[in-house]
Amino acid sequence: MSSRITRTLTIAAFAASLAACSSVPLDQSGTGAAGSDSASTGQVMDPFNPQSPLAQQRSVYFEFDSYSIPEQYRSVVEMHSNYLTSHPGQKVRIEGNADARGGTEYNLALGQRRSDAVARMMTLLGVNANQLEAISFGKERPKALGNTEADYAENRRADINYQR
Repeated sequence: MSSRITRTLTIAAFAASLAACSSVPLDQSGTGAAGSDSASTGQVMDPFNPQSPLAQQRSVYFEFDSYSIPEQYRSVVEMHSNYLTSHPGQKVRIEGNADARGGTEYNLALGQRRSDAVARMMTLLGVNANQLEAISFGKERPKALGNTEADYAENRRADINYQR
């Protein structure tokens, strides 16, 4: 009987420690690191102001043939999500892109999965799905026109564009 109680308590402690390590905050009481940093420094959070972080950091870049949001870009998605949850009338279009390698249909599908991944993370962070539109341009709208790995990396992205 004692070992059963010990085992139950161990499982409960393990489950509690896993819950504490959650990478996506599910409550809206706290703000992400990007939101608190910008508030403490007095930065203007306006997606239409070129000096705002919302205007300067609006692309999420992906690894080759991937649509998983890299850890270094999660703060960008959190920053935009914080803004969108506090401005429920604002809408964005998330535009998925791919590099020039691969066929047209494949790259359109990959770009769509990238934009959907960003939109899904935003909804998990509390953004209303009606504020989001996820589309794909595939390889049709490159930022970089060369054929180097750096050029390809620049084109594997999802852009967050605010609608006026």
